[in-house]
Amino acid sequence: MVYRPTARVLTVLELLQARGRMTGAELAERLEVDVRTVRNYIETLQDLGIPVEAERGRYGGYKLRPGFKLPPLIFTEDEALALTIALLLAQRDGPATTAPSVAGALAKIERVLPEATRAGVRAVAQTVVFAGGVPGAAPAPAAVAVLSAAVQAGRRVRLRYRSARTQETERAFDPYGVVSRGGIWYTIGHCHLRGSERLFRLDRILRIDPLATTFPRRVDFDALAAVERALAAVPRAWQVEVWLGTTLSEARYRTGLSAAHFEEVGEPGKADAGVLLRTGTEDLEQTARFLAWIGGPLIVREPPELREVLRRYALALARDAEGTRA
Repeated sequence: MVYRPTARVLTVLELLQARGRMTGAELAERLEVDVRTVRNYIETLQDLGIPVEAERGRYGGYKLRPGFKLPPLIFTEDEALALTIALLLAQRDGPATTAPSVAGALAKIERVLPEATRAGVRAVAQTVVFAGGVPGAAPAPAAVAVLSAAVQAGRRVRLRYRSARTQETERAFDPYGVVSRGGIWYTIGHCHLRGSERLFRLDRILRIDPLATTFPRRVDFDALAAVERALAAVPRAWQVEVWLGTTLSEARYRTGLSAAHFEEVGEPGKADAGVLLRTGTEDLEQTARFLAWIGGPLIVREPPELREVLRRYALALARDAEGTRA
């Protein structure tokens, strides 16, 4: 099913290339429009310089001029990777009915790419894990591609990394997985500088180079679970505990957090039934915005300072809604 007019015009072109000749009635039935609309689509193609020939009469139809072939669609490697990432995000966030369309689009992209670029796109599709949360800006496609290829091949890379405190270091790294969680992209694996499993944000990677050295590939590695464990172990300035008046499944859906962050409390059907959200944060204002975005009834248990920040944020929203902010 094709809905947008531009997509229908391109579908007409694709059908004529595949079938050679079709009547206006056949095109109208296929696109679920009337014959007059089909004529408009044909005129649009002709205006674009596509040589569509019309055969008049009772048994007339439309065909492309003999010998005409549309030049192949060419993507640069970065364009192909960026498009793949966007489609994978759409597959995660869109309704279930769009999944076949996204899968078809990914397959078409693969078919028109050179083999080297095709391998990179395939590695990204097979490697990246998308968790819930508010979508954020995607990192450089090249970084995603190099890490994904390294995960699939079990190949070591060298990272130049800038920490949250702006300290720059270089290290050899064996990547086990790539995860997009809550709008932030991570890679997790074995860091040879620290001699242990470590988590790195892709937006803080300054340079990444594949190395010749290989490592045993972690085939059954649960990258998302490992990222969740690593994030939970990071010490935070504030420990947050908030009661949410909802179910565990709904809380996980709204927040994009794993079950490890929640505890079900109260009796089902009772007023106190809900879940406790426990997490850490460095920024109470950001946490207040996050809680407001989640929506629904909530009670801040810890820290008391979060209650005041949330109250100020709610008042600011109320002033904005009334148009009374100075």
